[in-house]
Amino acid sequence: MAFAICSVPVSPLRKEPSHKSEMVSQQLFGELCTILEREEKWLKIRGKYDGYEGWCQPGHLVEIDDAIYNSENTLLTVDPYTNIRFNGIPMTIPLGSSFPGIQKGSVLWGNNKVEYGGDYWNTKSVSINPVTIEKIVYKFINTPYLWGGKSISGIDCSGFAQTVYRFLNIPLLRDASLQATQGEDIGFLQLIHPGDLAFFDNEEGNIVHVGILLNDHEIIHSSEKVRVDKIDDRGIINSDTNLRTHNLRMIKRYF
Repeated sequence: MAFAICSVPVSPLRKEPSHKSEMVSQQLFGELCTILEREEKWLKIRGKYDGYEGWCQPGHLVEIDDAIYNSENTLLTVDPYTNIRFNGIPMTIPLGSSFPGIQKGSVLWGNNKVEYGGDYWNTKSVSINPVTIEKIVYKFINTPYLWGGKSISGIDCSGFAQTVYRFLNIPLLRDASLQATQGEDIGFLQLIHPGDLAFFDNEEGNIVHVGILLNDHEIIHSSEKVRVDKIDDRGIINSDTNLRTHNLRMIKRYF
């Protein structure tokens, strides 16, 4: 079994080994994975963080040894975009990128040297409170919606929830329907804590959307873009149009 790490700012993860195939997720710089299958121009991988599987291009990964794969991956970039050096060449990586194995500002991934001397967000020492949550979520405000996206350049609803919760050192699964199987049920909107997740269903009763509650009447979520909208016991009301857009199904707490 081979281990690898994402060595480009953002790597699309596709359902099938084709550029025409649906993008189901992304890997950000520094995310770890296991290589499951190899084709001529594609690798099937499983992400270490959430177990999600998909196909990516070999040039987006660097194969690494067990020591890097098993090292702690708790240091995240905190600026929308961060400048590093990869094999001596400048590279700009997005918010939430990571540096497994880094020591004293540099690390070797295989034969590749990564250098970064700036600030980190250490997920192991974070204090979860409304101020911390707002500090993270508002970094993504106005990020455009992108199916399968996880970066500040484009993000979907569950990718937004997962990425924010990673800053809180709380692992979430990738899709909204999977995230809804985690956490503790909260029966009423009036009982929420800032940071609880609200889930929404379609006419068939399937979970299709998730957002992060700021309080008992506001939610931040990725719908067209990352935005703050109104919420009541029935669901989301678009703050611009006053139209109801999502039907509330359940609320979950994870901390």
